[in-house]
Amino acid sequence: MTSDMYTPRNPVTQYPAPPFTPQQQDNPGHAPLMDPKPDHGEHSYVGHGRLAGRKALVTGADSGIGRAVAIAFAREGADVALSYLEVEDDEADSTASYVEKAGRKAVQLPGDLSDEQVSISVVNDAAAQLGGLDILVMVAGEMPTVDSIDDFDTETFDHLVRLNLHNLFWMTKAAKKHFRPGASIITTSSVQGFHPSPELVEYAVTKAGTANFVRGMAQQLAPEGIRVNGVAPGPFWTPLQPSSVPNEKIESFGGQVPFGRPGQPAEIAATYVYLASQEASYTSGETIVVSGGEPLH
Repeated sequence: MTSDMYTPRNPVTQYPAPPFTPQQQDNPGHAPLMDPKPDHGEHSYVGHGRLAGRKALVTGADSGIGRAVAIAFAREGADVALSYLEVEDDEADSTASYVEKAGRKAVQLPGDLSDEQVSISVVNDAAAQLGGLDILVMVAGEMPTVDSIDDFDTETFDHLVRLNLHNLFWMTKAAKKHFRPGASIITTSSVQGFHPSPELVEYAVTKAGTANFVRGMAQQLAPEGIRVNGVAPGPFWTPLQPSSVPNEKIESFGGQVPFGRPGQPAEIAATYVYLASQEASYTSGETIVVSGGEPLH
């Protein structure tokens, strides 16, 4: 596979910048319908054997960051179980095909991770079908836009917390039974967890909780040789945007960061690879921010 991913390029002009075409989708959104279509590394990511022989479970693996991570992991030598909602079967089939083209095993496990038993079953099924489990990557989540506390809805918030926060505990508890020393857990927080936007308070609260989960769980699992880390994306061009963000924000999406554009999923996958690999053997309890140069302090 040839790629110019490793050739120095100007990051400001490497990918499309706003203004973008107005576009809205129903939740959870579909990458093929986006304009421009996201780059998940399908034609650019080149592996270097950093995860050879590993067995990974990636949630939200049909599209966006989860898809990019699954493709990268496979090309680094890992077998990959893909977790996603049933309505995203077509995109998950496509992700699985890239895993298999890399010569690795793909296992497809649809289900709603806001349900505790589904979350546990997905972990156990992944371990059973892969013949073990070394890496748990939790990307799946939702991001409702709520402009005012007057519009706050307890049912919506409860669902959000179950998916974005409870799920971390359910899947980690289930995965720990399959892990051996050297295993790795990687969560997905957000810059919103550090600097919340007023219309994303509910989402931001769950992402702040995700970062704290990493700090605490890393200390708890360290004696067992299990590392826990996180990634905090800034504005990334994924189906989360047209399914959660109003058009007036879509048109200028990502324009506020120093690079002047949103990130593409292909640009963050290697961060997850690093945290999953033995190269990060002394890294635990950390959340790496990938934000196009936007400072958090």
